[in-house]
Amino acid sequence: MSRHYSKESLSVVAGGDLEFMAVVAKTFLEEIPPDLYAMEEAIHNDNKELAYQFAHKMKPNLEMFGIDVLKDITTIEAWTRTSKNKAAITANLEKVLTSVKAVFNELKEDFDL
Repeated sequence: MSRHYSKESLSVVAGGDLEFMAVVAKTFLEEIPPDLYAMEEAIHNDNKELAYQFAHKMKPNLEMFGIDVLKDITTIEAWTRTSKNKAAITANLEKVLTSVKAVFNELKEDFDL
C-alpha cells in the first residue's frame, strides 16, 4: 500500500533503529498537528507573518519524513511575501493538510501509536 511518507527516509535519519523511529514518529504526532492547525488558521486570517513562521518551522520535519509537500510549503512561504490573497494558495494548503493528516494516521498504524 502506498504511503504519504517515506519509511525509508525515516529509517535513514534513525540509523535503522526501529525504537528511535517510533520515538521520532511519536514526536512528529505531538508537535506537527498544532503547527499545522496554526498555519491553517494564520492563512485563513491573512496573517502572513505567522503563516510563514509555521510553514518554515514544519519544513524540516516534512522533509525528514519524505512527505511530498515541500513544493507546496515553499509556495506558501513565498505567498507570505506577496500581496496576493489567500485564494492563490488554497490548493497548496489543501494538499498539505490532506497529505500530512494522512501521515498522522499512517504513523499511528505503522508504529502502534
